[in-house]
Amino acid sequence: MNELLAVLRSTLLDILPIAAILFGFQYLVIRRPLRRLKQVLAGFVLVLLGLTLFLVGLETALFPMGSLMAEQLTSRQFLPAVVTEAQRHWLDYYWVYLFAFAIGASTTIAEPALIAVSLKAGEISGGTIDPLMLRIAVALGMAFGISLGALRIVLGLPLHWLVMGAYLLVILQTLRSPRSIIPLAYDSGGVTTSTITVPIIAALGLGLADAIPGRDPVLDGFGMIALACLFPIITVMGYAQIAEWWERRPPR
Repeated sequence: MNELLAVLRSTLLDILPIAAILFGFQYLVIRRPLRRLKQVLAGFVLVLLGLTLFLVGLETALFPMGSLMAEQLTSRQFLPAVVTEAQRHWLDYYWVYLFAFAIGASTTIAEPALIAVSLKAGEISGGTIDPLMLRIAVALGMAFGISLGALRIVLGLPLHWLVMGAYLLVILQTLRSPRSIIPLAYDSGGVTTSTITVPIIAALGLGLADAIPGRDPVLDGFGMIALACLFPIITVMGYAQIAEWWERRPPR
């Protein structure tokens, strides 16, 4: 209970500046009374309680779960037997890559921010953009990005080379993709790293870097979120390019 109250107090201090800006502009700049004031205040209370419970859940469930899975999947009892850890091959960690792919896809499909953006995109586009297909494309990009991040930690690859390569692919796709999908693709990369995905990705990366010999959690544990932001942009533009090619193909 003391921990819950401490998080509640901290969350209240975080929300107060936002409320001060909103109400300040409403009454001092716009100078009009706020419509449905009771509903707005009730919404702020619900946001406060929801954020508090969410932050407590992160510390008690999501962060420990990600670290525990990384520790179990890289333990000597689970991996193929070797004489020394130096003889271990990167393919021995195939369950780590599969788990990273599965957890990346599943958490992205359930991401509330992505659901909201996909529904709005389908509504504005008049049905030309399928919200479900958009979410699947983003989820596949997220899953591939997290899997590549796990492979980077296992092999100790430099992060900047992967990021530069991904950005180069994004630039090339931007030059060839339909103009209507480019802004949505870039936004899709941002909404994927939100309330559900970030805690699990961060915990998984730090857990892997801590469990694999020769890796530093500070140098190798971070960076998965950067790759998770980039690859949904690639897959969404790829989905648009495939859809455009399918529509233009000559009929049989």
